Amino acid sequence: MTKNNDFFRALESLGEESSVDTGLLVEKVKSAMLKAARRAYPHSEDRIRVDIDPATKKFAMYIEQEVIEDEPIDENEINIDVAKTIDPNAYIGSTILKEIDISKLGRMAAISAKQSIKGDLREISRDQMLSRFESKEHECITAKVSQVEPGRGTVTVDYEGTELYLFRNEQIPGETLKEGQSVKVYITGIVGKNKKPVVKISRTHKDLVKRLFEIEVPEIYDGTVEVKSVSREAGSRTKIAVWSKDPNVDAVGACIGTRRSRISAIVSELNGEKIDIIPWSESPEEFIAKALAPAEVLKTVITSAEENTCTVIVPNNQLSLAIGNKGQNAKLAAKLTGFKIDIKPQFDLNGEEAPELSPDFKVPEPEYTPETDEEIFDKQEETAGEEVEAVEAAPETPETTEETDKETAAAVEE
Repeated sequence: MTKNNDFFRALESLGEESSVDTGLLVEKVKSAMLKAARRAYPHSEDRIRVDIDPATKKFAMYIEQEVIEDEPIDENEINIDVAKTIDPNAYIGSTILKEIDISKLGRMAAISAKQSIKGDLREISRDQMLSRFESKEHECITAKVSQVEPGRGTVTVDYEGTELYLFRNEQIPGETLKEGQSVKVYITGIVGKNKKPVVKISRTHKDLVKRLFEIEVPEIYDGTVEVKSVSREAGSRTKIAVWSKDPNVDAVGACIGTRRSRISAIVSELNGEKIDIIPWSESPEEFIAKALAPAEVLKTVITSAEENTCTVIVPNNQLSLAIGNKGQNAKLAAKLTGFKIDIKPQFDLNGEEAPELSPDFKVPEPEYTPETDEEIFDKQEETAGEEVEAVEAAPETPETTEETDKETAAAVEE
């Protein structure tokens, strides 16, 4: 009985560690033990029974023996006289359950059972992982920091009993996470779905900011306000472009919230990261000008709509602000709008105003205009005709001359 108690304690512990229901685990253990017993008793395959009952702490294995009148030829049979000593009601043709000594199954059978159980647990764990996280791909979840590895900087977080790993390159620069702290992470995807799934999480992904705004701003969650684009340098600055479907709802105001309550909650979650909320516009010129906030823009000129390039004119005292530290403001504005932005000051070193500010300024036409396919084909035909005529008009020359023979001989010697 003590051995059985130990077995069920181990079974319960295994269920807790692997987050597997005890009932399902019992079925997997039964299946594994049945395979092991069939290996040990190959002639009794269909007669082996496994009985595991956590409620009564019963764990036993049996061979179902047929009661016969003659001497048994193997372990699948039992003589009637012997059967009656076990069960007085036994009769010829009935069956008797003979208990198998589990300890005598053999080392190989035990190893086989263990491997089978481990394989089943891996399969269960994989299925549970996928069912829990597949619907959360590209979503934001709240997890608790359970361990911080000092050397590599990897942080282990717990989400509903599952451990996930937040690697250093996915952590916000300058942020120090502590054990027991609750943090929001973005699930970037699940790799190895068919083998050993790994859930990849991040706090640097730009869509984490988008999901945080959806959580904090009801107007974004219900679709009244739409997030058009996001650009981010994690730990430093984020620009987010928003637009309202309802003209009565101020998109930027909704994101900021009363007394900046909404934006403050997001900034706090991102460890003080600065956030610029930009009103989106259908006009590229207006959108680009707003994207360079907090700098003031005097004029935006789209130099090529096909290549998405533009020139922006700013007051001289706003030039460094528009470009930003190490070009950060300009880079984020470019990513947000999708345009390559060339920023110019209002006046050059000679005090002359940028020509783009003149009302008569026009974007210069490209020097080269691509030809149509038809024009190119016509040119090729003309050129081909000229070549033919040139060949026909060329005077005939002897195939070999004294001069060419000398040249050929000199080339061969070299």
